[in-house]
Amino acid sequence: MSSETKETSLQITGMTCAACATRIEKGLKKMEGVEEASVNLALEKSSIKYNPEKLSELDFEKKIQDLGYGVAKDKKEFAITGMTCAACATRIEKGLNKLEGVSSASVNLALENATVEYNPSELSVSDIISHVEKLGYGAISKNSEEDVVDHRQQAIEKQQRKFIFSALLSLPLLWTMVGHFSFTSFIYTPEFLMNPWVQLIFATPVQFIIGKQFYVSAYKAIRNKSANMDVLVVLGTSAAYFYSLYQAIITIGQHNMAQLYFETSAVLITLILLGKLFEAKAKGRSSEAIKKLMGLQAKTALVLRDGIEKEIPLEEVVIGDTILVKPGEKIPVDGEVIEGNTAVDESMLTGESIPVDKATGDSLFGSTINKNGFIKMTATKVGRDTALSQIIKVVEDAQGSKAPIQRLADKISGIFVPIVIGIAIVTFLVWIIWVDPGEFKPALEALIAVLVIACPCALGLATPTSIMAGSGRAAELGVLFKGGEHLETTHHIDTVVVDKTGTVTNGKPELTDVFVANGIDEDEFLTLVGSAEKPSEHPLAEAIVEGIQHQGIQLQLGQNFEAIPGHGVKIVVNQKEILVGTRKLMEENNVDISMVQTKMEELEAEGKTAMLVGVNGEYWGLIAVADTIKDTSQKAIKRLQKMGIEVIMITGDNKRTAETIGQQVSVDHIIAEVLPEGKAEEVKKLQSLGKKVAMVGDGINDAPALAVADIGMAIGTGTDIAMEAADITLIRGDLNSIADAIIMSRKTMRNIKQNLFWAFAYNTLGIPIAAAGLLAPWVAGAAMAFSSVSVVLNALRLQRIRLEK
Repeated sequence: MSSETKETSLQITGMTCAACATRIEKGLKKMEGVEEASVNLALEKSSIKYNPEKLSELDFEKKIQDLGYGVAKDKKEFAITGMTCAACATRIEKGLNKLEGVSSASVNLALENATVEYNPSELSVSDIISHVEKLGYGAISKNSEEDVVDHRQQAIEKQQRKFIFSALLSLPLLWTMVGHFSFTSFIYTPEFLMNPWVQLIFATPVQFIIGKQFYVSAYKAIRNKSANMDVLVVLGTSAAYFYSLYQAIITIGQHNMAQLYFETSAVLITLILLGKLFEAKAKGRSSEAIKKLMGLQAKTALVLRDGIEKEIPLEEVVIGDTILVKPGEKIPVDGEVIEGNTAVDESMLTGESIPVDKATGDSLFGSTINKNGFIKMTATKVGRDTALSQIIKVVEDAQGSKAPIQRLADKISGIFVPIVIGIAIVTFLVWIIWVDPGEFKPALEALIAVLVIACPCALGLATPTSIMAGSGRAAELGVLFKGGEHLETTHHIDTVVVDKTGTVTNGKPELTDVFVANGIDEDEFLTLVGSAEKPSEHPLAEAIVEGIQHQGIQLQLGQNFEAIPGHGVKIVVNQKEILVGTRKLMEENNVDISMVQTKMEELEAEGKTAMLVGVNGEYWGLIAVADTIKDTSQKAIKRLQKMGIEVIMITGDNKRTAETIGQQVSVDHIIAEVLPEGKAEEVKKLQSLGKKVAMVGDGINDAPALAVADIGMAIGTGTDIAMEAADITLIRGDLNSIADAIIMSRKTMRNIKQNLFWAFAYNTLGIPIAAAGLLAPWVAGAAMAFSSVSVVLNALRLQRIRLEK
């Protein structure tokens, strides 16, 4: 194999026979740049030799997918230790992306984690960890969030101990520095503290024991041909320490006072540790949303196995287990009621405080609360497949992802440190040659101040901390962003297209009106109508039966049931022939309905489906069924309109019904009688007019439109396919969540821009001030630490957002 040839292997999915392997092999060999390719059906694996100047692994993956097969990949998250600034994250990310077998890698400084997608046939988890360690950092495979939280807590406690030790040693040195100022002459400074060798004893442990972490990190960064914040810290503090040591040595036996900067190096390291400590604690707070969601989960489940009740850890529950849930307990996993009745508090998922009645056959969701009945359930989804686990996963992915706006900050951070070192050297030379010729002290102070104040930490933290806090708070409000890019895009939305059924409306027909002819008993009328519709499987019939039974009316068994497609039903109940249906059904059976024609038209104008009832050839009454509008729909749509967003309702229903619903919820623009495949085309038309479109839907037929829109929002009560196609899931099924999503996006982007502005402004202003000699090194160190903490604290304001309804 020549030096210009690379070899790779890919795990292929979807092959069913030798013909599949042959087809893939031929397809790969036809690619320009492929020297050799073979596919093994038994191992489901391909081996390819190729020219890396012409092709990459992604090209092969695309080709295999175009041929109708898949490439197996693993996706793993790692907790990363040792990162100190954005340059660290950039270096690790670049290093991982260059690793053979890695498809993509993303490193998040604020979350201190890495997400790696890789080919398991070429690479293992231990290989990835080993590579991160070679770069000078640590990596821990994220098997559970609890393990990572424990590790972070241990790291914070270790940092606290280091800071306390460093502060105790630095305080005497700080005392000597304060004593030098004329306006502090009244402060007594012990003579022994002015001794250079005493100061050396205090400063050395801080510089080389506490500061060891900076030296190790800086060495590894330089070894990997890059630079990070620790390089700046090491250069600045080492310059102060070793110059002071030199001064102490050359003034031995002399009466003149040595120019010492031991306090500068020690206090700088102490302040940097303090800033890092504050930053770590603040970053821990930014993942509160994940911790709160995890805290909702039950710890154990009471299962019935082989007729014996047994309490087991939640992790041991398997699909098909029979679980017993007592009143007041959390439902452990997703499942279905198989015995008993109860009411369940589902507010953690839906936001609705009113408990939902549950009976045999009804669905249950893990972590919701069983209020008042003893039930038996069967487990249908466990572990990572439960609704709550999926929500946690979406939030974690969103917090770990990068928004496009972060690319600029990452690019600048990657080249920032070498530029700062250059500026510091130029500053030193300018001072010692022109500003204060021959004077080493002011030149050194200016150099140290420039090195220390220019730390790019604030720049690296500006975007990820805001995304963490913003997406976490959004999750608490019932809005799940699937990635940072969607969080950023949403703030551009100016047009919202909402599907009618199941989005604006409840998606379930209900019995709305009952009109009985003169002299007819209403209870008897409802008994006959309900009994007539009970054998029917039509959704409208189900709505009628449910509505009548809800009034406590007992239905009867009929005879000779006949469903007449498009017209209604005919049945005999209590020796009475019952007709329920359309005008045409009544006319064909000679039932006079002239007296109710006007009423029917009024009901239909309201968007309701009216059905006539005839008994033994005589008109008995009229009932109406409608898909009712959600209580919050009108208010939510008006809220969007006040925000300057155009709202369009789209539906497959007839124009008259759609316009009626539209008027009731204050929607001005309605697109009716649209086939499922036509919804995506309507979205594209709006986009062609330059509009940024969000599509909101809940059904399978909405999935194409959700996918093609700038932002797809799926109602959480809808289908899995719709939620998979969407960029945002609105858990609570309330249209107010649309405005919540847009507002959270706007506020998060505003917060990111504030952070980036201050991070850029801080360095833009700070470096010239430090170069001009207007900042003492220790002041520069304090300012640098404060800048990072302030960025994190500003991002955390997003967690306190309260949205008006």
